[in-house]
Amino acid sequence: MKGRLIVIEGTDCSGKETQSKRLVETLNQVGKKAVRLAFPMYDTPTGKIIGGPYLGKPEISNSWFPEGAVNLDPKIACLYYAADRKYNIDKIKTYLDQGYDVIVDRYTSSNMAHQGSKILDPDERFHMYQWIDKLEYWLLELPKPDITIFLHMPYQYSLTLRKNRTSLDEHEKDENHLKQAEEAYIELSELYHWDVIQCVAGQNIKSIDRIANEIYHLLQKKEETR
Repeated sequence: MKGRLIVIEGTDCSGKETQSKRLVETLNQVGKKAVRLAFPMYDTPTGKIIGGPYLGKPEISNSWFPEGAVNLDPKIACLYYAADRKYNIDKIKTYLDQGYDVIVDRYTSSNMAHQGSKILDPDERFHMYQWIDKLEYWLLELPKPDITIFLHMPYQYSLTLRKNRTSLDEHEKDENHLKQAEEAYIELSELYHWDVIQCVAGQNIKSIDRIANEIYHLLQKKEETR
């Protein structure tokens, strides 16, 4: 049986990396073949272009764009991320054909949220979502996810959590961008009917274990109806 493409999306500091790794570990423990991949793939040529010349990650290089990554035309930015997925997509296709569940930390949906959030007019933003959808899924022929799980960490909590980070890229440094990206993620989750996991209960951030259990139980329910 062909594997599933499961995307883990989320607002800043929502734990995408941690939860995608935990999910693979859990699936492997119960006897399922699962593997994790993440975009951008910073160890590949296209990923290095995004990490350094575009985002300006300190450990790679400064951004080459004088206006800064946040202010770059979002369609130009989208092309870099889409190229990274296209360049590396055979990795995903091979695993899927071998029956693996491929857990992906960020995908086309991340492009929609972060680049779409830069467009304030609702109608223009919606057209941007459609443009990215057409670019990546139709023109570049990337496989569509079977499941997209959105980890929602409210913006105010993200600001506190990111203080522990030692390396921030151009997007992560911009508080206004983080707020607008959260709003875009919520909008997209409703538009595309993603599964949503709330990372905060009441006034408290949920534990890593609690969120991991919610994700796994969500997938179990979907497996029962598969």
